[in-house]
Amino acid sequence: MSSAEPFVLQAPLTILYQDEYMVAIDKPGGMLVHRSFLDKHETVFVMQTLRDQIGQHVFPVHRLDRPTSGVLLFALSADVARLLGEQQQLKLWRKHYLAVVRGFLPQGGELDYPLKEQLDKIADKFSRDDKAPQQAITRYLPLQQIELPIPVSRYPAARYSLVALQPITGRKHQLRRHLAHLRHPIVGDTSHGDGKHNALFKQHFNCRRLMLVAKQLQLPHPVTAETLQFNAGLNELAPLFAQFGWPVDDTYYQQQFAELFMEEKWQK
Repeated sequence: MSSAEPFVLQAPLTILYQDEYMVAIDKPGGMLVHRSFLDKHETVFVMQTLRDQIGQHVFPVHRLDRPTSGVLLFALSADVARLLGEQQQLKLWRKHYLAVVRGFLPQGGELDYPLKEQLDKIADKFSRDDKAPQQAITRYLPLQQIELPIPVSRYPAARYSLVALQPITGRKHQLRRHLAHLRHPIVGDTSHGDGKHNALFKQHFNCRRLMLVAKQLQLPHPVTAETLQFNAGLNELAPLFAQFGWPVDDTYYQQQFAELFMEEKWQK
């Protein structure tokens, strides 16, 4: 979806979890979390839509880029928002994503590649642009592959991988930039991706979105300390995955994410 096309919500937001303290939703791809003067034409936003849907104010505690779909959590009070923010500072949250990338990613690994802070010309015009690159760490695990008999560029066929991702740090556009650094950019990424492959997905699969899903979020409840796990759906990507012969069952992805949970395999 281009920034010139206003987002249209087709149905109520899918609520994955709700209690008196917080609410988790499955954010649609292409939907802005809140109002922004960078997208003045937009009239539909997650915060206002969710507020109207549940009948109470919501407090953002993290964000997803506009083109990314998946688990998005809100607090229902300022106090709980503060507690959830403290959890993130203590790195108590575990996030897992799915991405469709260009090429066959041969094996999993942990990428420790610092990223220079990305500043917006308008929103960040008073910010310093001479800061040193910040540490950025991403774990990745290839899950599935497919070769399509569709010529692209100078190649007779197009190859893609489905990859599980765990960001250990939370830099702006970290996953998109890290996959591009690995030379396996995420399909549909108009900033760091490959335009020829983006066009292929539009033409052959009518797929115009960024192929990145915030699939799972695990965290301790900020009040009861109970371990919570929220899982977003594949939604409009499910038919494409099925067409590729890739799993659409949520159990499969939970098992793969458990592999990335295993801290001992990452000890240096």
